[in-house]
Amino acid sequence: MARGELPDYPWDLMAPYRATAAGHPDGIVDLSIGSPVDPTPQVVREALAAATDAHAYPATVGTDELRTEIVRWFERRRGVPGLTVDHVLPTIGSKELVALLPFLLGLGEGDVVVHPRAAYPSYEMGAVLVGATSMASDDPAEWPAETKLVWLNSPGNPDGRVLGVDELRSAHRRARELGAVIVGDECYAELGWAGEWAESPVPSLLDPRVVGDDRRDTLAIYSLSKQSNMAGYRAAFLAGCRTVVGRITTVRKHAGLMVPFPLQQAMIAALRDDAHVAEQKERYRARREVLKAALEQAGFRIDRSEAGLYLWATEGRDAWQSIERLAGLGILGGPGHFYGVHHPEHVRLSLTASDERIAAAAARLRA
Repeated sequence: MARGELPDYPWDLMAPYRATAAGHPDGIVDLSIGSPVDPTPQVVREALAAATDAHAYPATVGTDELRTEIVRWFERRRGVPGLTVDHVLPTIGSKELVALLPFLLGLGEGDVVVHPRAAYPSYEMGAVLVGATSMASDDPAEWPAETKLVWLNSPGNPDGRVLGVDELRSAHRRARELGAVIVGDECYAELGWAGEWAESPVPSLLDPRVVGDDRRDTLAIYSLSKQSNMAGYRAAFLAGCRTVVGRITTVRKHAGLMVPFPLQQAMIAALRDDAHVAEQKERYRARREVLKAALEQAGFRIDRSEAGLYLWATEGRDAWQSIERLAGLGILGGPGHFYGVHHPEHVRLSLTASDERIAAAAARLRA
C-alpha cells in the first residue's frame, strides 16, 4: 500500500478570518468547530473517577460489561436487535476509526472508497493514507466495480442530511452487488430536528428494515462525543458484521489500539443513562432555533439541516465571501469548500457554543 501525498490542513486557511472575528468588541463567537462546550454529565465523571485503579492492560475488545451495554444500547436507542458482544468493538474516538478503516481493511492502490458529496474530510484522508482512490457520490448507481468501501453519513456532517430507510436499503443493496464493505457513520443520530425526524428516530444502517437479517460486510459507528459531551474522552464504538469486526479487532490487537479501562467505565455510565442525552438535545434545540431564525433574517437560506449539530447555510455567493461577512460580525464559521467541491456557496455553522454566545451571534446577525 502506498500512501498518497497529503494536502495542507484546510483549517490553517481560517487564520485571518479568526483574527478578524476575535477583534470584535464583544469577542468572537466561534461556530466553526463542533466541539462541545457543555459539561460532561456528572454520572459519567463519577464513573471515570471510580475506575482510576487501572493497573492492568485493557483488552482491545473491551470488557464484557461494556460490549454488553453497547449491544443493549443498539437495541434500545437504534432499533437494532440480535447483536452479540462479538458484533461490537469500542474504539478510541470515531475520527481515528474513519481515517484508519481503509488500512484496517487492507485497502490500497486500485481500490475505491466512496463517501458523500458533502463530506467530513477524514473519509477522503483515509483513502489517501493507503493510496486508494476516493469518490464523492450519493448515487449508488455511480459506484464503480472497484469500490471496496462505502461511507454513508446520516445525519450528515456538514449538511445535516438524513437517509431514510429506502435510501439506506438502496445503498446497502448496491454495496452487496459490489462486494464492498459499507459503513454508516451515525454519530449525530440522537439529534433529529425537522420533518419526520422531529418525531421519529433517525434510522440506522443496521436496522432490520434496511438489512433484513444480512449484516454481512455492514457496519455502523457511533460516538459519545456529541450526545454526552465526551469529545475529550475519545469514546466511540462500532457494530455489525461479526467477520469484519473480527478482522478489525485482529489488526488493532497487533497495533496495540485499546480503549483505557477508566474510559470504558465512563462509556458504560453514559450508555445506561438516557436522561442526560435528552437534556443535551434540548440545549441544542433551543440554540438551533435562535441561530436559524437570525441567519434567515440576515439573508441566509438554510438547506438540509434536518438533523445533526450544524446549520448548512448559503447566501447564494462564494462561501469565502460569507465567511468574511460573518467574521466582520465576530462570528466564525466553516466554508463549504472544506467539505468537497460540490458546495462552494455554503457555510457550516455549529450549535456548539454557549447560550450566551449563540444569543450574541443572533443579535449581531439581526443588527
